[in-house]
Amino acid sequence: MRKRDHNVFTNAASLLVCGLLAGVVVAAAAFPAVAMSGLAAKAGAETFGALPKELTVARAPQISYLLAADGKTPLATMYDENRRDVKLADIAPVMQKAIIAAEDHDFYKHNGVDLNGVARAFVNNQSGANSQQGASTLTMQYVRLAIAYSATHPADVVAATEDTSARKLREMRYAIQIDKEFSKDEILTRYLNIASFGNGAYGIYAASQVYFGKPPSKLKIEEAAMLAGMVKAPTTNDPTTRSGRPLALERRNYVIDNMVKIGAINQQEADAAKAAPMVVKDKRTPNGCVSTNERGWGFFCDYFYRWWLQQETFGSTTYDRERRLKSGGYTIVTTLDAQAQRGADRAVRKAKKETAKEAAMVAVVEPGTGRVRALAVNRSFKIDDPKSPKNKISSDPAKAKKKIRGNYPNTVNPLLTGGQGITGYQAGSTFKIFTIVAALEKGIPLSYTINAQAKFKSEYIIDSSSPAACPGTHFYCPGNSTGKAGGVLNMWSAFSQSTNTYFVPLQQQVGAENVVDAAKRLGIQFRAANDAKFAGTKDSAHQWGAFTLGVSQTTPLELANAYATLAADGKYCEPIPVQEIKDPEGNKLDIANPRCEKRVSTEVARAAVDAARCPVGDNSSTSKCGNSRTARQVKTIVDAPVAGKSGTTDSEKTAALVAMTKQYAVAGIMADPDWPQTNVKMKHNQPDGINPPVIETLRDAMKGKERIKFEPPGKKISEGDQRSIPSVTCLDVDAAKSRINGAGFEAVVSNDKVTSSCPAGKAAGTSPEGRTIKGGVVTIQVSSGGGTPPGATTGPGGPATPPTPGRPPRPRG
Repeated sequence: MRKRDHNVFTNAASLLVCGLLAGVVVAAAAFPAVAMSGLAAKAGAETFGALPKELTVARAPQISYLLAADGKTPLATMYDENRRDVKLADIAPVMQKAIIAAEDHDFYKHNGVDLNGVARAFVNNQSGANSQQGASTLTMQYVRLAIAYSATHPADVVAATEDTSARKLREMRYAIQIDKEFSKDEILTRYLNIASFGNGAYGIYAASQVYFGKPPSKLKIEEAAMLAGMVKAPTTNDPTTRSGRPLALERRNYVIDNMVKIGAINQQEADAAKAAPMVVKDKRTPNGCVSTNERGWGFFCDYFYRWWLQQETFGSTTYDRERRLKSGGYTIVTTLDAQAQRGADRAVRKAKKETAKEAAMVAVVEPGTGRVRALAVNRSFKIDDPKSPKNKISSDPAKAKKKIRGNYPNTVNPLLTGGQGITGYQAGSTFKIFTIVAALEKGIPLSYTINAQAKFKSEYIIDSSSPAACPGTHFYCPGNSTGKAGGVLNMWSAFSQSTNTYFVPLQQQVGAENVVDAAKRLGIQFRAANDAKFAGTKDSAHQWGAFTLGVSQTTPLELANAYATLAADGKYCEPIPVQEIKDPEGNKLDIANPRCEKRVSTEVARAAVDAARCPVGDNSSTSKCGNSRTARQVKTIVDAPVAGKSGTTDSEKTAALVAMTKQYAVAGIMADPDWPQTNVKMKHNQPDGINPPVIETLRDAMKGKERIKFEPPGKKISEGDQRSIPSVTCLDVDAAKSRINGAGFEAVVSNDKVTSSCPAGKAAGTSPEGRTIKGGVVTIQVSSGGGTPPGATTGPGGPATPPTPGRPPRPRG
């Protein structure tokens, strides 16, 4: 701060005279009959001299601005008081002169206290005049406001503003000191930034925005005069009300006349300003997540708000953190990608109306940073408003009987991110990715084959009365959604067609506790009580047979981030809604930096993504996806390298899809948050299913973005330890099984017959042939006869000799 030079004699005289006059004023207020006594003056001077001189000034509350990721697009504003400090250079000179004309003509002449004004006020107020005069300078008014904003207790706020002589004495003493420490321009700037202008506008920046929709640097004479005229009585002189408008106009013209008196403007300018119509916008600044810049952005805003309240950096309690957000004057660049968010909003509302029971929920996360790029659901983010059409009765029959309303079309529940009673939704077969990760970490390669039957009798123990139990046992006995056998599958093809009887035995082999651990490392939180019980210990997780089928609850945000971790080569990043936070001085806070750590090896992550390319219509690096793709349209519509997985629960109570590129991971879940046991079947590929919103969101997010390829995994983790398969051509089936098993493979016999020169009923060959993974499944093909011997050729000398049964054909070259 710049100290002003003062004449020592002048300052001393000011203190003495202020003390004497203050004593007279105080006495006149309390004991009019003795107002002029020497005793009163002496007492006043002594009291004044004993007052404290140092004034601690806290920063007045400042509005915080939330912006989209481009740093320009407004998202929301949050404040206790709508105020934004500005420099004097950003305030129009006519505004500076108008406030002086309205409140303190001699502002640039006195030393904080206007001695002539004090005397005039005393004489006037003792004369019996109808109007009482005050003697507060701009500096004294600033002191009053500064004390109030620096108060830490409500009683101190009252004391700072109550109409008492003690308060006036204190203001005079502080004002003289303030005038010594700050330049006049600094005091004027501080005053204009702290004063109240009514209608929720504090400070000149907010006032010019609320009333005129412009920055204070653009104010005209008549606009500046109106604002200057409001600080004396913002409520009484409110130009937006019928009763206040004529008073505001009268006060405006009064200020304009006074601007002429102090030489700020000439009479011609004054006449033009007074003739100008008083036009005000009355545009209160939106406050909070219910008033975001664009429809549908409230859910992202709410996610940010909840995140902020969890950060200890901003205070030890949630109350402290909220106050800091709403009064700290931060400029917060969030992670919201306007292009992705708009696409997501359009997509979810296209799939389902706001009044639908089903919630179509989509979350978008950036791999490698954890930045949440979009959150969308077919709901309005607002409290159920009694003035508008009420929410529908809950879809939960028990709640419906009690006439309890549901959360549609309006809600402020964190449907997409969890919390406040929202534990999540089952995501079905999207969870099979965690089994793949755990298997790869155990050294089981993608090429590992299992003969997936129609039903699989597992070793997991469940209640024997459960429909999922094998008949007459207490063992878990899952089947496939098609009711048919899947055949011999590897991880690529099993994931592509989502075969349950491949993944349950695979999970059993690697240990369900390891699959649960993989899910935890990738960010699944297990909020539901029953899920937390199963996931709590290794022993309890070991028996969670259905885990790989997605019976645990999760949220779209968790699911998107789990897959994003794999797209980022195994680097997990905590989901975060901010990418830059600046305080009012422009200093950046480190808390906005990504918080990442390696949780899965690069090779495992790349191999898992390679398998995940199959379900969504892309090809793995080996093209071993098989023919069945559960969401093959993703690749065609997005037109980029993609990976992901769809998921459905029993009776189709939920439907889920994850689709991702290297830049975006999009997860969508369709469910009924009010009643998880809904009788509505959630859909996938239909226009009102979950697949279109996810795919369209990813398509729109990728517009104009580079098409980046996924890195293929190494051969070892893909193919594993490859071994030669012995020939079984024309052997008895039992002998063929013995030979295959003896070579370290698992032999199975195909039910279908193939044309072969081998006698009917004999082994015609194997699938695969040549080589496969050690310990993998080898299918023995059974001959139906009537064909050319395998490997036989015809030359000039007649047909070649058929190969000896049990021996591979001799190489020809």
